[in-house]
Amino acid sequence: MYSIILKMHDIFFRYLNLYGNISQHDTDIIRNNTSVRCVKEGEILLHKNRQAQEMFFICEGILKILVTNSKGVDIVYFFRSENQLCTLLDSFINHIIAEQSVVAACNATLITFTRAQFSTICNSVPFFNDMIHKIMQQELINKVKIRSEYLGEDATTRYHNFLSRQPEIATRVSMQDIASYLEITPQSFSRIRRNV
Repeated sequence: MYSIILKMHDIFFRYLNLYGNISQHDTDIIRNNTSVRCVKEGEILLHKNRQAQEMFFICEGILKILVTNSKGVDIVYFFRSENQLCTLLDSFINHIIAEQSVVAACNATLITFTRAQFSTICNSVPFFNDMIHKIMQQELINKVKIRSEYLGEDATTRYHNFLSRQPEIATRVSMQDIASYLEITPQSFSRIRRNV
């Protein structure tokens, strides 16, 4: 287990070093205020109607962000995969109730830190807060770009675009999640997949 923890932290620090050089001292502080967590498909990590208390870095696996539509049905709003941070940012930062939830879309291994641990790291490693905000800002831009690429397209085109733009997700999550994400009814999705 210890070797898995080291491996996951190594993945996390390689990612962080893309955004700035982190000293060994700062690495130790971050390592001591994070933990490795293995989750199973379907596990709820952040609940809607509660405050988000944790932030995750995905080492392995895929998480999905769910929103409730006007009919009261949870739909997949977005997927987050390896080498991405995931939380319900407004809730995490501003201590407000979340309107979404985060669920494991498949088995996943995560680096996790609570809001209190995040605060401890930021107090000890001053540039960490800015680094995380820079990363989250870039990831938000990427999320908006990906979602906008599906707007105005028919269901078949949305599915083909998904297969070409997000292939690392297409083969690892349920067909139900993909249909939900692309806003395609299960019947239409089955028909489209038969014709691909």
